[in-house]
Amino acid sequence: MQKRTLGLITAPDYAEEIIDDLIDDLPRHLKHYVNNDVTWEIECHVDSWTGGTNRADRAIEWTKAEMSNKGWDYAITLTDLPLFDGKKPIIAEVHSDEHVAFISLPGFGFAPMKKRVRESILQMMNEIYYGSSERERKESEQTQECNEKSNDDIQYQSSKSLIGQRFFEKLSPLERETSNTKNSTHARFTVQSEKKGLLRIISGMINANRPMKLFKAFLNIVIIAFTTGAYALVFPTIWGLSTHFSTIRAIVLMFVAILSLVAWIITSNNLWESKVKDEHAFLGKLYNATTFFTLLLTVVMYYVLLFVMFMVLTSLLIPPSQAEENMTVSAVNISSYAYTTWIATSLSTIIGALGSSVNNEDVLLNSTYGYRQQQRQQTTKEIEQEAEND
Repeated sequence: MQKRTLGLITAPDYAEEIIDDLIDDLPRHLKHYVNNDVTWEIECHVDSWTGGTNRADRAIEWTKAEMSNKGWDYAITLTDLPLFDGKKPIIAEVHSDEHVAFISLPGFGFAPMKKRVRESILQMMNEIYYGSSERERKESEQTQECNEKSNDDIQYQSSKSLIGQRFFEKLSPLERETSNTKNSTHARFTVQSEKKGLLRIISGMINANRPMKLFKAFLNIVIIAFTTGAYALVFPTIWGLSTHFSTIRAIVLMFVAILSLVAWIITSNNLWESKVKDEHAFLGKLYNATTFFTLLLTVVMYYVLLFVMFMVLTSLLIPPSQAEENMTVSAVNISSYAYTTWIATSLSTIIGALGSSVNNEDVLLNSTYGYRQQQRQQTTKEIEQEAEND
């Protein structure tokens, strides 16, 4: 039986964690979806250079170089960076004649990654093994039809589909493009619509920033804001204020509170990318948009948590009779509590949270693309300098 080695090159952190969850089962899946007569071995290599470029052609060249250095039979790079041809986002690309491919994780959007990454690796390997031309894709399709249906949760659509058709893919379909060279056909997967492609990329980059992990860094802010709001809710002032607050004013106050906190975190931690020129200007805007929406999502989660905490507090500590006296009304209900709590949440966010710092600055910084890129580039330079010195 033949023995073949597939090398998976991943960026640190996000992509590495996904592959760690998949690597044990990949040999079995490759036997079923590529060739059952081959013994598949998987080697994973984490390298900072996978986060060093946004150009598809460079990603392919670096993947070829790494495959040659490691002595692998095939190589696939998985990066958490968006890859482009000009401004057109590329989700994946395969060069079957070179035995290499890459997958750009942000191209999958804000969606569960594990199944999509597994299916895309299998598709890339299938194209590397059989080829990407029309004839080779038909041969692969026939081979797949002869195999027994897998019991695994893998959505196999066709020999030309990168991944299964889930909700996000139906909303923003992927398009397979081919280009012919003298000896082979290369294939890449892009998004049909430029606007939908940009939406996929930004939402995928937000997903790669892992807002839930970033949320843990907000512990200090939550404590300060909750202390401030709890103190205010004990006294009648904010209850009386809520009776004179219109809904429009409350909505405006909420937006001001949320956006102010986002702006404070960005400015106080220097998270905004400075203006850059030429080809990097587009990437700078992309990084800034991702940073803003990542923090916006995290702050909204923080705001909802604070609201729930205040609702529990007022329900336990403020009896209806006291609420009626504070609000100078004859009767209160759950909506009265919720409305007052809503205003208290906004005010405590502005008064108590602004000026405070996050609990873990490293977590915050590592949740932004600009900072991660600087760290990776620095690591790459240090490795290159060490190699030159040796």
